[in-house]
Amino acid sequence: MRFRTHRTPALILKRRDMGEADRLVTLLTPELGKVDVVAKGARKPTTSKTGHIELFTRADVLIAQASIPLLTQAEMTHPYLPLREDLLRGAYASYCAELLDRFSFAEDTHNQALFNLLDHTFERLCADADLRRVVRFYEMHLLEWAGFRPELGECVVTHEPVMPEDQWFSHAEGGVVSPEGARHLPNLIALPSDTLKVMRHLQRSRYSQVASVRIGDVLHNDVERVMLGYIRHTLESRLQSVEFIRLLQR
Repeated sequence: MRFRTHRTPALILKRRDMGEADRLVTLLTPELGKVDVVAKGARKPTTSKTGHIELFTRADVLIAQASIPLLTQAEMTHPYLPLREDLLRGAYASYCAELLDRFSFAEDTHNQALFNLLDHTFERLCADADLRRVVRFYEMHLLEWAGFRPELGECVVTHEPVMPEDQWFSHAEGGVVSPEGARHLPNLIALPSDTLKVMRHLQRSRYSQVASVRIGDVLHNDVERVMLGYIRHTLESRLQSVEFIRLLQR
């Protein structure tokens, strides 16, 4: 970091206790990217930071340069209360934050679009009735930003446009495999045509267009199966928040 102090909006992704009274807080900012900062004395009840660095909120913060940057001021601007009042909404917010944190985004990376994506996702998780639709849209666009955009328009083997019929999907190749291409690749999973249609709509559309589409439970489950399988393969591990969401759904 090349600044003495920097004022910026920030989304609170994660926090851990540090020492007797401090907290290590992971922020997402538009100009500095993802950054860990130390909030000195944040666990003391009298500090001005108490209540202003809650998880999955938006705040205006002042960061001072140090070996580990210091969070010197914080004022919450968007509390996103439903994410703390509703257990399932909060679990999905935790998943979105964990997913962004697990992709290794470099610090000092200016990306207003990534900040907006998570900020708008928190807003939608507060109000939208279909939480899975919100999260699938977020996954698709986060994967694109991270450089793991799934190929849904053409077969990753033959490079021919996919036809309106049932296809296959390869986690390893990161995209659709046609029935013809499936002869040449192992470890494929089924990709019904309706599932592919929803995934393509999520990938190429604005959320205002996606929000008008009603997705039934069976189709939701299948899109989730493909997306979570691809994400797990890409990250080479499971996400803790996914297991918690499944526990809540049961």
